[in-house]
Amino acid sequence: MDTPGIGSHVAAADPINEARARNADIVQFFLGSPQRWTAPAVSYPGGAPALLADTTAAGIGVYIHAAYLINVATSNNKVRIPSRTLLQATCTLAGQIGARGVVVHGGTVQEGDDPGIGYENWYKAIDALETDVPLLIENTAGGQRSMTRHIDSIARLWQRLSAAKAFDKVGFCLDTAHAFASGAELETVVSQLVPIVGQIGLIHCNDSQTAAGSGADRHANLGTGQIPPDELLAVVRQAQAPVIVETPNGAEAQAADVAWLRAHL
Repeated sequence: MDTPGIGSHVAAADPINEARARNADIVQFFLGSPQRWTAPAVSYPGGAPALLADTTAAGIGVYIHAAYLINVATSNNKVRIPSRTLLQATCTLAGQIGARGVVVHGGTVQEGDDPGIGYENWYKAIDALETDVPLLIENTAGGQRSMTRHIDSIARLWQRLSAAKAFDKVGFCLDTAHAFASGAELETVVSQLVPIVGQIGLIHCNDSQTAAGSGADRHANLGTGQIPPDELLAVVRQAQAPVIVETPNGAEAQAADVAWLRAHL
């Protein structure tokens, strides 16, 4: 089959050469530290204009992963408010570099909170968001209070978001390792999600170091973890979406993962 692009998560300083080292069509990277409340920035020489021009000339598609700290679902104002600010800044800068999407985790509510608080806070965030770039909300591996661990919670989130002003910019990123660790059946997860979220916007194709249902987010290189290879391939075939590997062990191992996908698809 032909895919809309296969690539990997790379360092932001030189994504074009990082892509070439992996024989990648597309790349994903952070616009700054994933673990700090710092404003997003482009580290590529020449800034956003140069990065846009050079990736376009090289034919390399770009996806941005938002900071891990972002949690717009929480009722904790000290986290939710800066999360919304950082998410907006990330989407704005992603637009300036011509990114195809911004990936963000679904977040959690605090212990004792009704999950409805999280859905409502997500609605408020999307209703206020201004973006020309699709926002791809990603499923998560664990957490009993997660907004996007289980199919039923994702369905409730999408139902609430459907009334938001920027809902037309909301898409879904499906991570295979997260789905496996959450307890989802990979053979049917795409067919369950598509009626809820519409077309899958991006696949994070990762193997899992931990067993099905473990709730642990531990990625492995393709074919070396706990997920049967045919199940990984089934997700990619069914989703018909661009594929990013977020696998460990550097460029050589990721290049092997990219090559494995191309060979088996």
